[in-house]
Amino acid sequence: MRIIPFIFILFCSNLSFAQVSLSLDTILMGSSFTFTAVASDKSIANNSLQAGLSEVQRIEAIISSWQPDSETSLINKNAGIRPVKVSEELFELIRRSKKISELSNGYFDISFAAMNDLWDFSKEAVTKPYDEAIGRALSKVDYQKIILNRDDSTVFLKEKGMRIGFGAIGKGFAANRAKMIMMEAGAEGGVVNAGGDLISWGAKPDGSAWNVGIQNPKVDNDVLMWIPSTNQAIVTSGNYEKYVDIDGVRYCHILNPKTGWPVVNMKSVTIICPDAELADALSTTVFVLGRIDGMDFINQLTGVEGIIIDENDDVYFSANIDSNYRRYEK
Repeated sequence: MRIIPFIFILFCSNLSFAQVSLSLDTILMGSSFTFTAVASDKSIANNSLQAGLSEVQRIEAIISSWQPDSETSLINKNAGIRPVKVSEELFELIRRSKKISELSNGYFDISFAAMNDLWDFSKEAVTKPYDEAIGRALSKVDYQKIILNRDDSTVFLKEKGMRIGFGAIGKGFAANRAKMIMMEAGAEGGVVNAGGDLISWGAKPDGSAWNVGIQNPKVDNDVLMWIPSTNQAIVTSGNYEKYVDIDGVRYCHILNPKTGWPVVNMKSVTIICPDAELADALSTTVFVLGRIDGMDFINQLTGVEGIIIDENDDVYFSANIDSNYRRYEK
């Protein structure tokens, strides 16, 4: 997921508005993060940045499937063996993930993590897995086999070999939490860009909205359109970040949990709504659903808008999107 941030200012002040803006860039959850805070003075802005950073680090320690002692890793290690007691926030994140799975008829599924070993796009050379291997992994993908017990606050994966992962929702969850913590620390405005899962609030020191650039799928580091953002999340999923070209076909990192194969007929999906976690999950879901079913899905959701770019580079907008967004020519 990739959004080109319009956050170039590390420090600025404006005498008319008596506010400062500070930014912090770092790597978290395997992605680049940028925290930007607007506050009445430099000390408050800096404290809010540190608070946001600490919050994402805390969340990463809970939801990471790469850290062996995380709650998520413990759930995966005990698949088919026993339920695992987890924190309330992880329990609720999994519950919300299952709700999105139900809403999308399984086209969003955090148990897709069972497929990760078949398609490892971090490797220099990726080969297509055999159909038999895909079939075996697919048998472990089923959100309905993620059993939640609210009374005991436990999570149980019913079959051995099942795994859950939050690659399609975790950064959005972290962005939401960082925003909340930064606001509590005194940031009157700001942006959290969690590896392309972006949420904003308030305004820049001069009172103007934040501007978010949507990546042109055809050209690296080129902006297709700018979207003004105030108090909303903007998340893009695209086929241009992690992919491999095999026999003239581009296979991207976004997998269809129904087939086990990467999606090949879409270039990008941008979701605009008030919640970064929801936007994160929906951008992946719509990407998998495809242009027609995906846009129909967006248009049924209240308060959610979207922009789809298909394999032919045609751009499609959801029914109620701000008309200003349609003027995407640079």
